[in-house]
Amino acid sequence: MFATQLVIFDCDGVLVDSETIVCRILAEEMNKLGMQTTAEELDEQFSGRPAKDCLVEIETRYGGPLPDNYFSNTERRIREAFHEELEPVAGIEDLLDHLLQVNLRSCVASSGSHDKMRLTLNRTGLYDYFDGRIFSVDDVGRGKPWPDLFLHAAQSMNVEPQHCLVVEDSIAGVRAAVAAGMPVVGYSHHPRRAGQLEEQGAVVVRDMMAVLDHL
Repeated sequence: MFATQLVIFDCDGVLVDSETIVCRILAEEMNKLGMQTTAEELDEQFSGRPAKDCLVEIETRYGGPLPDNYFSNTERRIREAFHEELEPVAGIEDLLDHLLQVNLRSCVASSGSHDKMRLTLNRTGLYDYFDGRIFSVDDVGRGKPWPDLFLHAAQSMNVEPQHCLVVEDSIAGVRAAVAAGMPVVGYSHHPRRAGQLEEQGAVVVRDMMAVLDHL
């Protein structure tokens, strides 16, 4: 087994508890346009994937370009909800503090934009843990499940892939980590999602501090 030199965290659903908020609002806005769906269905379909890919699928489902105000209105509602509701994922601060204590480096590699991560990480008080070590799908050509983002993060941090440990909550993210040749821990409280993450090659934990068992 290779010793871990770098822990790479996904952002949404791993650092910040944002995906339930996003999927709820997306479902509400889609339902207004006659696309009947649920937050649970969208979480299954979109979790871990770049926003532009999700938008293409919504447009396909709608049968053409979305109304002009759809994206701006949805984005506004999500940002308002973040300011009112967003919290760190349970246990993540304890885990990050422990990594600092043992001098183990960490970074973020997310399908979200840099602007979005500045908002969510600042809102939850986590930004200072990662300042200067935040990587976005905007930095590479292809998002998860392609390995590009994780490989870019490892290269930027000057660490070989086999010495990285990825912490993910999405199927797309686990696939990307496996394709990058990195061991991956899947974080999930949902039995069905946990089974799916295991099928894709992750070791699943329900408690963030359990990540320490897999360094």
